Amino acid sequence: MTKDMITEDMTIREVIEKYPETAMVFAKYNIGCIGCIAASFERIKDIAGVHGTDVKAFVKDLNSVIKKD
Repeated sequence: MTKDMITEDMTIREVIEKYPETAMVFAKYNIGCIGCIAASFERIKDIAGVHGTDVKAFVKDLNSVIKKD
């Protein structure tokens, strides 16, 4: 059942392309990297570290947006 889940190993571009609704979570965490050239290869855990963001909380918030329950 983890088929449609965002993980910290996914790239920013991968997340945004598959789940555009997550853009608001990036904004909430003040991470404006979604349009950056590095988005193609930078992983969620990398960008969270650069921005001093708790990666577990960030991924949890990203996944809460895509849940279709």
